[in-house]
Amino acid sequence: MNKAGRTGAPMRALGAMSGTSLDGVDAAVVETDGRRILGFGQTGYRPYSEAERAVLHAGLGHWAGPAAEAAGRVVDAAHAALLAEFEGVDIVGYHGQTLAHEPKGRGTCQVGDGAALAEALGVPVVWDFRSDDVALGGEGAPLAPFFHFACAKWIGATEPLCFLNLGGVGNITYVDPAFEAPEEAGALLAFDTGPANAPINDLMQARLGLAMDEGGRLAARGQVEEGALELFLAEPYFARMPPKSLDRNDFAEMIGLVGELSDADAVATLTGMCAAGVLQGMEHCPRPPARLLVTGGGRHNPVLMEMLQVALDCPVDPVETVGLDGDMLEAQAFAYLAVRVAYGMATSCPGTTGVRALVGGGVLSRPERD
Repeated sequence: MNKAGRTGAPMRALGAMSGTSLDGVDAAVVETDGRRILGFGQTGYRPYSEAERAVLHAGLGHWAGPAAEAAGRVVDAAHAALLAEFEGVDIVGYHGQTLAHEPKGRGTCQVGDGAALAEALGVPVVWDFRSDDVALGGEGAPLAPFFHFACAKWIGATEPLCFLNLGGVGNITYVDPAFEAPEEAGALLAFDTGPANAPINDLMQARLGLAMDEGGRLAARGQVEEGALELFLAEPYFARMPPKSLDRNDFAEMIGLVGELSDADAVATLTGMCAAGVLQGMEHCPRPPARLLVTGGGRHNPVLMEMLQVALDCPVDPVETVGLDGDMLEAQAFAYLAVRVAYGMATSCPGTTGVRALVGGGVLSRPERD
């Protein structure tokens, strides 16, 4: 096993992500020295059962107490089961599950016990990635931008581009690959664009008992209600300058805006709201990007992808077109960040989270027998 103290030595890192869509746990291996991506390895996925998803949903918005503790047990057990399938890794990046996020209020809450996971796996685990950033005045999110910068270098990008993650919440990273390092001023700008799949999934579950609008089929049959869209875009969040971030339930009232619409029109309108948030966000880019690369579950929704393509002046493509894995990019990001934490490197900066200075967030826990 490569020890974290060997600064600069390449590591085989395993990252895990349980996102706000509450669909399951993604896990992926990245070979990296904390700066460059040297290669990608094994990936895995463990879906949450309906019962587990219900426990996690019940924990959303809780900072402590029985609901949060129950959610933590589900998250720990699911991760331990999946990550035990991986062999030959040097370090694990464990994001956990975000239950509540108020960076300018109570802070941020991710359940998941990294110390216990380190004991279970017998491998050092980096976890609690967001708290230090929030403590220094940052939003604590998004945290993938430093990895997006490395991805831009890995694919050989020469012009500014954007990575758009459409998970439960949407977030965007503007990358200028002309810079040498992500922490340089001007290399990155990142922020949450608005709600993405979460309200669509919630509505599908509430009305039809389905986890999602598979392939955008229901949205394709509906019409966007322009009045609801205008009310959505009037939210003060969209007038704020980035960096900025959201909690999964910050736009929970969106469901109310479409409450009187048919199923198809309601889902089409929520999909249109997701796209509109992205379009508003693109206006903050320092320069027009050469392309928009889309990751996360939203890239599988052809209705949403067409809305973006029609409205934007640059190509809109899934990240697979450049050889990346859109299902695993977030998990890979936390593998990469774990190595940076182990080597004392920054994981966020003023341009990504609004933090006052460069910060390397995360707690490194080693198993007692390590």
